[in-house]
Amino acid sequence: MMPFQKQEKIEVVVTEGGDSPVRRWEDLDIDILLKIFQSVDLFQLISIIPQVCRSWQLACSDQLLWKTLDLSVMQSNFIRITIPPYVYVDSLSREKLTHLLKICLNLSRGNILTLIFHFNLYVDNNQLAYTAKRCPGLKRLVMPAWEKLEKATICSAFRKWKDLESLMMPSLEEPAYIIKKIGRSCKKLSELKIMGPCDMLLASTLVSFLPNLKVLSVRCTELPKPALVILLEGLKQLKVLNISHCIITEDLPPPAPMKILTELDESILEKASRLDKFLTCMSDSCIMCQRTRNDEGFMKWYKYADLWKVDEVKSLAI
Repeated sequence: MMPFQKQEKIEVVVTEGGDSPVRRWEDLDIDILLKIFQSVDLFQLISIIPQVCRSWQLACSDQLLWKTLDLSVMQSNFIRITIPPYVYVDSLSREKLTHLLKICLNLSRGNILTLIFHFNLYVDNNQLAYTAKRCPGLKRLVMPAWEKLEKATICSAFRKWKDLESLMMPSLEEPAYIIKKIGRSCKKLSELKIMGPCDMLLASTLVSFLPNLKVLSVRCTELPKPALVILLEGLKQLKVLNISHCIITEDLPPPAPMKILTELDESILEKASRLDKFLTCMSDSCIMCQRTRNDEGFMKWYKYADLWKVDEVKSLAI
């Protein structure tokens, strides 16, 4: 969870002589403790270190340690099913996440600014509601899996996150209602990453309800050319657009089949010229482009380990 920092060498002298001074673990300076604790992983921080002594337990809740809660190493034990919500998570996996969230959010005391969930970590309604209540100052949310969540719970959570600036979310089949609610609640939202296809409906919804987006990533997916045009023309504040490794499609008059573009035409490049960065890759030799085509525009991220964390936009990478 914490970024690794080089640990300072600390010598603690404990002697058993009657007149000799004894330096106890709990007497270590709080600043030294925090430097050490920043280098340990999440599970040590919440389960081992607090058991040492009272002062270490108190240090574990220092806000310096809880700017980021990174659960990107934790996955649900799940199977895909054919009926809504299309995924089944076993009870042990669900209980483990609930237990972990309660411990972490109690220790954090509302100081978490960045919250990261794994692509295959399925948060349910109760877990999201509890998290939203205990993280009122959240600025960045990475939550690619929404299958277990109801619209009402999602909207209620985002109403509490008025300071949210950056979001990673899945593609939605019916995006208007939720995106509208997010736009109304999160006025500071300026960075968005969509994990999944971006069709014309989703593109139009983003333009209508998130017009102040400055950074947008829709990499490794199918992207119709008309949807790309909507994004380029409609998002007036956009500075960075990442469509790397996308399959750009164009519908031709029937009976001609759908066309897959091998390069972007001049009209697209002209519209994108106003951006600070327009990130693209459509190379036959690119491994990620090949994977997108092999997966037919809907990436099977479970096959590619932690590649879902990658993004050409540094502020969106994990």
